[in-house]
Amino acid sequence: MTRYGMVVGLNEDKKAEYVRLHAAVWPDVLKMIAQCNIKNYSIYLKEPENLMFSYYEYHGSDHAADMAKMAADPVTQDWWALCMPCQNPLSTRKPGEWWAAMDEIFHMA
Repeated sequence: MTRYGMVVGLNEDKKAEYVRLHAAVWPDVLKMIAQCNIKNYSIYLKEPENLMFSYYEYHGSDHAADMAKMAADPVTQDWWALCMPCQNPLSTRKPGEWWAAMDEIFHMA
């Protein structure tokens, strides 16, 4: 199992919409997340900075392939089309990232 932490900004004018969307995530989106070997997935919001932190545990053997599978899913694409305009990616993210990956520097099991 590998843990992932990522961060992205949230547009102030879209905050209520984003929170509303995540109060009732589409069942097919949740199924795809599970099919892609992701467990224990959480998103946190830090206000007033409007930074979101996501955490999940990956239990598969090919993270890149599972992420490609998720990205190719039409329902997930529709979900992202609603969510992404709410987000404000960090200018310091790496090429190809939307949510900026974070390095784990401490973990206690």
